[in-house]
Formats: sequence, C-alpha cells, structure tokens
Amino acid sequence: MKRVAIIQARMSSSRFPGKVLQRIGEMPMIVFMLHRVARAALLDQIVVATSTDHTDDALAEEVRRSGFECLRGDLLDVLSRFNAAANTCSADVVVRLTGDCPLIDVDLVDKAVATLISGKFDYVSNVEPPTYPNGLDVEAFTRAALAQANAHAESASDREHVTPYIRRNKALFKHMNLRSIWDMSSLRWTVDHADDLALIRAMVAGLPEGDPSLADRFDFLRVFETRRAELPDNQHARMDYHAGQAPTPVDRMDQKLQQ
Repeated sequence: MKRVAIIQARMSSSRFPGKVLQRIGEMPMIVFMLHRVARAALLDQIVVATSTDHTDDALAEEVRRSGFECLRGDLLDVLSRFNAAANTCSADVVVRLTGDCPLIDVDLVDKAVATLISGKFDYVSNVEPPTYPNGLDVEAFTRAALAQANAHAESASDREHVTPYIRRNKALFKHMNLRSIWDMSSLRWTVDHADDLALIRAMVAGLPEGDPSLADRFDFLRVFETRRAELPDNQHARMDYHAGQAPTPVDRMDQKLQQ
C-alpha cells in the first residue's frame, strides 16, 4: 500500500501572492514545510502539486532544486490536479496538505494515515470539526475516494477545494475525525496574510537552537505561550469547513502544556 502526501501550492494567491516562496529562516516557506513533512514515518512519497501556469514556474523550479518532486496540472481544477498526481505516483492512500501550513506536525500526518488504514476508513481528517490550530490541518483519504470525487464533483467550489464532495457525502464514504485533547482551533498558524508570516517567523525564531524541522506542535505552543505578548497579532477569520462554526477561544495553555 503506497502512501503519498500531495502538497498543493501556487504563486497566485489572491490574499498574499508569492507567499509559498517567502523565506522562513534560511529557506523558502514551501521548502521549510517539505523538510518537516519528510520526517513522517508512514509516508512513502511526497510531491508538490502546482499548476502548469507560467506563474508557477519559479515555484516548481525551487521545489526541484531543493531535491523534492513537483507535479503540475490545472490551475483552477485542483481536484483534477490531485487526481492526476495520485495516478502518477500510483498512490493507494493520499494525504492532502496545503503549502500555506509550514508548521504542519508530522505526528498528525502519521496519525491520520494510521487511522485511515487500521480503521478501514475512506476519509480521515482533523477538521470535522477543527480542534487543532489553523495551519495543522491534515486530510487522508483513499485513492478510490479521490477518484470517485473527481468523477462526480461538478461545482467549481468542489473542484477547487478537492475534498468537499467526499466530506459532504458521508453515506458514500466512511469518515473519522481526529480531535485534540483541548480545543486550539482559535490559534492561527497558517499563512494567508503578511502578519501571518510575521507570526510564523517569530515562532520559529523563538525555538531553541537546532533544526526547526524537528519541532512539534508542543514546541510551538510553548513559544506561543511564553512569548505571546511580543508576537505579531494576526487576527483573521478562520475559513472553517463547517459554515457558521465559531472557533472556541483559548485563554491559557501553560497548565495544559504540562499534561
């Protein structure tokens, strides 16, 4: 059974163009993320799926120059792009990640893959509802579920966001959601705006000396809690998977971090 992480990324973000090549420390954000994802124990392959549009040429070149794989497909039909990438990689299990989540935690990636396989699920995520920080989102699904979505999803929204058809059709696909032991969904660790990037850079800079690709979510939570007053304030609405679902505020974490 081949397990492949497909990271979708593009340069033409409407809110923050070119964000995936903005630097975190000594490397572009997408490469920083790739080094973190490469630590996952249950992945056989990692690829970046970007578009064939000329605006993504620099992204594809950077990914390949850094020693990682890049596949290219339709700019707007991201579902077809994923389906083609899964076919090219002969994937049995697909992990969907997005290139604006540089602090992704490989423990959550491995948990999603292990749960999908051991429970014979079609779709496993930590977003139904979200309880982890925005930016630690993971979705794992079978190649069969992806193929079915690609064959039947018709709306532009379904095809842009890859998994809505699978998430919506719970009678067709067996689902499982991974939950945190406490709700951290109000924390914003994704990069859609310049102040998001400023926060991520400050959190990475606040880590103890060493390879930041080894830091997990608890390391970043400690930085966030101890340096909260001096960190950039990146208050933006979360693009939740369930309409109308408000994030639960997180007031204090220091006691929880000791659990």
